[in-house]
Amino acid sequence: MSSTLGVTFVSFLLLFLSAIQRCSASITVYYQNGQTPLATASSTASSANYTGPIAYSPVVLNAPAPPGASAFPTNFALQMSSPVPSGASIPQNGSFFGFSIEMSVVNQVLGKNASFLQVPFLNLMANIQQRTGRINIRVGGNTQETATLVNSTPDGRILEKDLQNVSNPTQTPPLIFTPELLYMLRNISSLVNVRWYLGVPFNDTSNFRLAIVEQGQRILGDYLIGLQVGNEPDLYAAHGHRPSTYSPQNYTTEFGEMITAMTNDVNISPHTRSLLIGPSISVVWTPEQVWNTDFVDLYSPNLGFLAVERYPTDNCAVAFPGSGAQYNDPQTTFPTFLTHQSGLTIVSEYLNSTNFAQTKGKELLMFETNTASCGGFPGISDSFGAALWGVDYGLQMAAVNFSGALFHVGGQSVAYNPFTPPPTNQSTYHQWTIGPIYYSALVVAEALGPTNTSQVMDLQANNNNMLSPAYGIWENGNLARVVLINFVSDSTGASDISVDLSLANGAQLPGQVQVKYLSAASVSQKGNITWASQTYGENFESDGRPLGTENIETITCSSATGSSICTIKVPAPGVALVFLTSETAAAPSQTFSTTALTKTRNTATVAPSVLATSNGHSGMANELGSTSPGSNKNGAQGRGALVGGVMAMALAVLAGWLMSGARF
Repeated sequence: MSSTLGVTFVSFLLLFLSAIQRCSASITVYYQNGQTPLATASSTASSANYTGPIAYSPVVLNAPAPPGASAFPTNFALQMSSPVPSGASIPQNGSFFGFSIEMSVVNQVLGKNASFLQVPFLNLMANIQQRTGRINIRVGGNTQETATLVNSTPDGRILEKDLQNVSNPTQTPPLIFTPELLYMLRNISSLVNVRWYLGVPFNDTSNFRLAIVEQGQRILGDYLIGLQVGNEPDLYAAHGHRPSTYSPQNYTTEFGEMITAMTNDVNISPHTRSLLIGPSISVVWTPEQVWNTDFVDLYSPNLGFLAVERYPTDNCAVAFPGSGAQYNDPQTTFPTFLTHQSGLTIVSEYLNSTNFAQTKGKELLMFETNTASCGGFPGISDSFGAALWGVDYGLQMAAVNFSGALFHVGGQSVAYNPFTPPPTNQSTYHQWTIGPIYYSALVVAEALGPTNTSQVMDLQANNNNMLSPAYGIWENGNLARVVLINFVSDSTGASDISVDLSLANGAQLPGQVQVKYLSAASVSQKGNITWASQTYGENFESDGRPLGTENIETITCSSATGSSICTIKVPAPGVALVFLTSETAAAPSQTFSTTALTKTRNTATVAPSVLATSNGHSGMANELGSTSPGSNKNGAQGRGALVGGVMAMALAVLAGWLMSGARF
C-alpha cells in the first residue's frame, strides 16, 4: 500500500494497542497456575532500618542474664496476717489504675465524633469495667494548655491541630475543638462507666477560656469528676510559656485567679468549682515547695484532688534531636525497669505528700505517668518487661497511699501506649495494637477488685529481694488476694520461684486457692502476652476482646504439718495473682458491635471450609477480577467487551479503506 496509508494504518494500530493498555490499567490480575508474576515480593526491612511509626517498632532488646542462685533464692516462705496489718494502705478504689489520653489524639483513640465511637476502645474499657465497676480517664496533657472550644471547625471535624505554630521541645500544636468532642465522651459513658478528668487551658491568665468547663458540666454531668488547672507548671519556664523566674508562688497566685474567673462565670456551678486539680508538677519543683505556699489551705473548698506527674526517665534525646536532652541507651536502661527498686525510687519522693494529703482530707493522684517521657523506649515500653513493671509500680503507688494513677496514651509516635488504633490509612485492614501496660491494668484491676475496700501492702518478700516482690490485698478487713512477681527472664526454668504461703497465728488458708498468671517467654517479648491464657495478640490484631479460653489454675494446699501451706510457683518471668476466696472472676464483659461500615470496597470473603482445602487458585481457573473502584463487577468481562468494540471499529475502518480502492 502507499506510504501514507501505511503510516496511517501503523498509527492506528499503535492507537489500538494503547487503547487496550489503557483498558487494563485499572485491572488487578490474579495469576494462574504456571504463570510468573511481573515482580517479586518486597523484603521486610530490618529493625535497624525501620522508619515506620514508633508504636509498631520491631526493635527487640536483649533480656538481662539471670542473676544466679546466690543473688536470687527461688524458694521462700511468705507468712501473712489474716486481719489487716498495721502499715497497709488506705482503702483503694478498684478504678485505681486509669488512663490519661493526650487531647490531640482523642479523635483517633475514642472516636471520630459523638456518633462514630471506636468499638475496640469500648471493648477494652468494658474488660476493665467488668473487674472494677468503672474506669477513670483524663483527657488532656500538653495539648490542653492551648486548646480552644469553638462552635465548629472549617472541615467539620471535632478537633483540629495547628501544626504551623507548635511549641515546647515536644512540638505541641495548638488545638481547636467543638462541643461534639464532649458529647462523644458522654456517649462513651452511656455504654461503659467511664468518668472523665478534663484539662482547662492555662496558657493565658489574662483571658481564661472557660468554655470547656461550662460545656463539660452541662454535657457530662456526674461523669465529670475533675478539672486540671495547669499541666506540669514547673516546666513552663523551660518551655517558654512563662518568665524564667516563674515559681511555685506564681502558680499558686494564678490558680487563685482561675478560681476567681470561675466564680464570676454565672454558667459554672459551685459544684463544678469544687472539682479542681493541682498542682500537677513534674520534676523541677518538689511538691513541698507548692504546699509551702499554703496552696491547699487557700483553695481547699475548690480542690477536688491533689496531683503530681512523673516518668522515671526519658527518651527526649532521640524523640527530639537538638533539644539538648541526655541520651539514655535503651539496652542499658532496660534492666532498671526489671526490678522492684524502680517503683520504690519513684514513690519515695512522694511519701511525705501522700501523708500530707490525708491530713488535709484530699486524695493524691499520679495524674500522668508511664515508662519514659518523650514517647518511651522501643524495646522497653512495648515489651513484657513493661507489663511486669506496670503491675509492680501500680501496686506500689497504691501501697503508699496514692489514690489513683493514670498511664498516658499518645499517638503513633510513642512506644508506651496501652492501646493504639491503626494509622488512619490502614484502618480498613488493620486492627488495634494492645500494649503491655494494658495487661498491667487488667492485673491491678483484678487484684484490687470492685468493692472499693481493698488495702494494699508491700510484703518485702524473699528477704526484700528486688527481683521477686509480693503484695497482700485485704478486702473488707480480710486477706483476699496475693500478688507475686518474678522479674527474672530465664527459659531454663532454673529461676522460676516457689512461694509457700501461710497465715500467722495458727489461722488456716482454704484447702484450695486459684491462680491467674500473666505470662510471656521473655521480658523482651513483644505481643502475645497472656493473662490467664488469654491474649490480645500482636500488632494490628485486636478488636478489644481477649482471644482464647480463660484458664484459672487450682492449687491444692497442704496441711501435713498442722498448718495450711499453699505453694505457688511463678515462672521467670511472670506474675501470679492468688485468690484466697471463691471470687475469682466476674461475668463475661459486654462487648460492642460495629454500627458503621467504613470498608466498602475489596470486601470479598471466602468460606473458611473452602479456603482450608484450597491452594489459593481454586475457582479462579477461568476468571480475572478487578479490585479497582468503579470497575465493572466482572473486570475480565468488561475488558473483553471493550476490546471487542475497539476491534470491531478497526475492522470497519479497514473495510472502508478496501472499498475505496486502497491497495496493499
